[in-house]
Amino acid sequence: MRDLQRPGRSPVAAPNAMASTSHPLSSQSAISILQAGGNALDAAIAAAAVQAVVEPGSTSVGGDCFCLYTPDGAGRPVAFNGSGRAPLGLSSDWLLERGISEILQQSPHSVTIPGAVDAWVQLSNDHGRLSLADILAPAINYARDGYPITQRVASDFIAGSYVLDSDGAAVFLEQGSPPAMGTRHAQPALATTLECIAKQGRDGFYKGRVADDILAKLRAVGGLHTEDDFAAAVGEYVAPIKTAFRGYDIWECPPNGQGMIALQLLNIMSGIETFGDDPLNPDRMHHEIEAGRLAYRDRGTCLADPAFYEVPVETIINQDYAANLRDMIDARHALKELPPSPLPAHKSTVYITVVDGERNACSFINTLYYGFGSGIMAPESGVLLQNRGMGFVVDPSHPNRLEPGKRPLHTIIPAMATRDGRAVMPFGVMGGEYQAFGHMQLLTRMFDYGLDIQMAQDIARYFPDPFENKIEVESPVPDATRQRLIEMGHNIVLAQRPIGGSQAIWIDWEQGILTGGSDPRKDGCAIGY
Repeated sequence: MRDLQRPGRSPVAAPNAMASTSHPLSSQSAISILQAGGNALDAAIAAAAVQAVVEPGSTSVGGDCFCLYTPDGAGRPVAFNGSGRAPLGLSSDWLLERGISEILQQSPHSVTIPGAVDAWVQLSNDHGRLSLADILAPAINYARDGYPITQRVASDFIAGSYVLDSDGAAVFLEQGSPPAMGTRHAQPALATTLECIAKQGRDGFYKGRVADDILAKLRAVGGLHTEDDFAAAVGEYVAPIKTAFRGYDIWECPPNGQGMIALQLLNIMSGIETFGDDPLNPDRMHHEIEAGRLAYRDRGTCLADPAFYEVPVETIINQDYAANLRDMIDARHALKELPPSPLPAHKSTVYITVVDGERNACSFINTLYYGFGSGIMAPESGVLLQNRGMGFVVDPSHPNRLEPGKRPLHTIIPAMATRDGRAVMPFGVMGGEYQAFGHMQLLTRMFDYGLDIQMAQDIARYFPDPFENKIEVESPVPDATRQRLIEMGHNIVLAQRPIGGSQAIWIDWEQGILTGGSDPRKDGCAIGY
């Protein structure tokens, strides 16, 4: 239990249903859907649509999504991959022939075909109760009538809106400047697009005026996207993967997402001691950092679209393999150079969790990738497009090379903890590359250190950047701890922005109580009734 005399927030508890998201209007919209007779999946889609309006730097109808859903809270979660694919005319070879060796954020080649709307429609048809028109009504209203710019959203505008093209700037900037906190903002073109989706379902986005507008914009800036690409943009149900950790089964979506790396990290940490009762002690931090460096090394080696490459998932999440990695960690000093991976050799986001009165449990994540995605906006439809194509590499010998119709490495990963065949906690972590590491941190802080569902999200974070030789740490990590890690060989730098975000809901089946937490690094909250 936290010290009630210090700033902070308590976990939210309720007997009937609960939603936890990174924006209060999104959480409230989810609750309104539940009270109108919708289930957890209806509420999650409604929340995602609202966030596509009120958190435009984080997500969009022009993005992707993944979902884990446990009907009645029992059995293996249903997993859905709603990630988009590269245009059929684009490949690494095509780029290299034109002297392009890197996919840049604002390039049209960073724009994969959006998968979120198709996922919303399929999941709604298969598992929802309410009509899509009812589900999207809150988002349509906020887009048309306006919504307030909240504190974190204002900060995200300042940090990322520089990538917006002229069409995006016309919507989101006021005389060239980001809107201030408390400003009322509307997106009428997006409201009309959401209405098209509400009336026509999938065809309201992938055909007709909306698709024509998106394709015209992409072609105008050099993209190779076609009507056939939009017709082929169909997500799929997949078999979730899991590992056992501290008496719980932890479920993730399989590749092309990085969920297997979260499971690998849990397997490594399952054999590491706590070094006391403070999760921010330098010895524990050192071991987590080294585990992260080794796991992300493997991610960079072999994570790709399994339709194009046989990803060694079973090896990655094998306990014996985790033990081998654990043995590589020097308790006294950081590894100067990571040993080569033994695997087959080849040369930001919003999270939503909802549990309803019947204990249908939904873990749902929707994304643009970087802040404001590619910065490319289709002007008539108001659709801001993702930059998930940056998840590819251009190297034609790499398993994650860019190929026609291929899905890129994805960072977004919804998760679900179950016990004795019942869901006990849908949860997720935002923050791009951090997400797999964040899953490990959230669960170990709860199960190894006994922190409650809110405190486990409040406590300071750190992350070994997989692309640069540095360890980002948030400012609350004590100076003495940072200095000790430096002495152990880690390149410690203070994080310039908060590391990630998270939400989670705990289901107490015996008491019939739901307890939720929501990350203070975001504007959102958990709400129950």
